[in-house]
Amino acid sequence: MSNKTAVVILNWNGVAFLEQFLAQVIGCSNQADVILADNQSTDNSLEYVTTHFPDLRIIVNATNGGYAKGYNDALSQLEGAYEYYVLLNSDVEVTPNWLAPLIDQLDSDATLSGVQPKILAHHNKQQFEHAGAAGGFIDTNYYPFCRGRIFDTVENDCGQYNHVQEVFWVSGAAMLIRAKDFHEVQGFDEDFFAHMEEIDWCWRLKLQGKRFLVEPKSTVYHVGGGTLNYQSPRKTYLNFRNSLMMIYKNHPGFVWGKIFTRLILDGVAGCMFLITMQPKHTQAILKAHLGFYRQWSSLKIKRKVTQSNVSNYNRQGIFRESILYNYHIKRTRTFDRLNKRLFEGS
Repeated sequence: MSNKTAVVILNWNGVAFLEQFLAQVIGCSNQADVILADNQSTDNSLEYVTTHFPDLRIIVNATNGGYAKGYNDALSQLEGAYEYYVLLNSDVEVTPNWLAPLIDQLDSDATLSGVQPKILAHHNKQQFEHAGAAGGFIDTNYYPFCRGRIFDTVENDCGQYNHVQEVFWVSGAAMLIRAKDFHEVQGFDEDFFAHMEEIDWCWRLKLQGKRFLVEPKSTVYHVGGGTLNYQSPRKTYLNFRNSLMMIYKNHPGFVWGKIFTRLILDGVAGCMFLITMQPKHTQAILKAHLGFYRQWSSLKIKRKVTQSNVSNYNRQGIFRESILYNYHIKRTRTFDRLNKRLFEGS
């Protein structure tokens, strides 16, 4: 090991993204060892990498268990070798000096478990990207949103979020995390498969008093939807099911009030999909709730473990009002217009 940081790119049938972005990741990441973790690709990803980057370390996972298990399997082989991991999607374009500001933040504060760069859209580099934007938050009902993106409203980057900000969660598309913290909470929940597992992971650490930041001095550009399109019913299923799982595991105290509230709100969302002639998404929401209850036995065990480890819960990054109410009723569509006094820690 020549560096304390490993940039780990999880790949599944992403040879087109590797051709487009891998060389620049290697060239702009001198402070780290770049490693490819392959999730049983069936395209020519491995052939391309071994031919063009013969010195690059490759970890081939035994199975394709999605994002969560894919990273768990790969990082288990690196445990003890690195102080920091960068989890980087294969469809991300990095920029010169993108890594140093992130490392500096973790070096400066032992209470930090992770930090993300500013994430802009590759197709429109003046616009924030949906998955992470300028840092992640959750509302009182645990709907996630970002500086720069609330639901489907994505802002242009005009420098309005160019300051370091403590957040509730950092984006799995591009985040630098403390290796010790990743392994101490047993990594990602593999039952999530993909989507929102990073929010669940951050939440478990927040329950133990850990902190997360966005560092806008670092900028990357994310294609997004490279593995699963944002409009896919499968994505809808995973997002709704994983939200319920995450809430049940992590909400301190009486959890059924939150679950019931989400049942009502998810029902409204299902009706809206019907009205807009998207019945497959309505079916996906119904399946998501059934999937949540099917995992009841394992979730009870996970909740017991999570709740037994609560100490000094860091609520920074929670919006104490409904983001749905603000967005649809008050017509507050951008982060800078939200009442900052309603955020925990304000």
